[in-house]
Amino acid sequence: MVKIALFDAKPYDKEFFEIANSQYLFDIHYFEEGLNLETCLLARGFDAVCVFVNDPVTAAIVDSLCKAGVKLIALRSTGYNHVDLKAASGKITVVRVPEYSPHAVAEFAVGMMLSLNRKIHHAYARVRDNNFSIAGLMGFDMYRKTAGVIGAGRIGKAVIEILKGFGMKVIAYDVLPEQVEMADCPFADLDTLYRESDIITLHCPLTPANTHMINSASIAKMKKGVMIINTGRGSLVNSLDLVQALKTGKVKAAGLDVYEEEAEYVYKDLSLTILDDDTLARLLSFPNVLITSHQAFFTQEALTAIASITLENVKDFFEGNPCNNEVSSVD
Repeated sequence: MVKIALFDAKPYDKEFFEIANSQYLFDIHYFEEGLNLETCLLARGFDAVCVFVNDPVTAAIVDSLCKAGVKLIALRSTGYNHVDLKAASGKITVVRVPEYSPHAVAEFAVGMMLSLNRKIHHAYARVRDNNFSIAGLMGFDMYRKTAGVIGAGRIGKAVIEILKGFGMKVIAYDVLPEQVEMADCPFADLDTLYRESDIITLHCPLTPANTHMINSASIAKMKKGVMIINTGRGSLVNSLDLVQALKTGKVKAAGLDVYEEEAEYVYKDLSLTILDDDTLARLLSFPNVLITSHQAFFTQEALTAIASITLENVKDFFEGNPCNNEVSSVD
């Protein structure tokens, strides 16, 4: 029987993996700890490890897992920028979940736009305090405004479809222009997208080429009062530059479901501690910034798909079937 060590396990992970595993009957052990150099020793005796987006799989961890006899790293995520694929090449196989629910992330991104625009989160807090004033809660019609979508993959396409339903003018950029064409959306180079968009939303994978693509230089090209939404990867945005743009009013609002240094915070209850990240604390202090804990994916449909696809990947690997979801250093 295949033994799987599932790291960074939350109650909902166990719930959905147990349901999916009724079909496979793997021996899954759930570790609350994330994967790191110390905890990877727990993987000894297991055939596979299953990790999430904030478990960095470094070269040292790859070597440790190999020594422990682990043959497969099963990512229960789409992104794999947290894995040293070069170190894994030829030593251990890495598989991922290429798609779970693009609609989950797309709908959440649009929800952030609506909340920030119409100040819904502030209105809720006011009424809870018996304050029924609407002063300061004015927004704008999204109808006929311009939305710039960066990344026209599955999630980007879903966002484009939703925003078209609002009657917005939607333009999009992707390193593969044909992706934008397939979304039936006008292609715009980044400079044009920055210049024309009232709302910019990020749906591209993180690569060395686009790290900190939202920075002081790109923000300078944007409209004054632009809204920026990031449900992709935290390091797409230079947080310090975003703080400056918020202070000057160049950026009117920002919705961040992801953050550069999020691994220290997301999925943890730190309500009785003091944040030692001054940049995150500064962002949280802005009334026009909405920060959530990397939850855009978090729907029943997405968790069902993540569990079933992950276990199907494990089954394919150990039965010697083609692994369509394998990732390598050349991907």
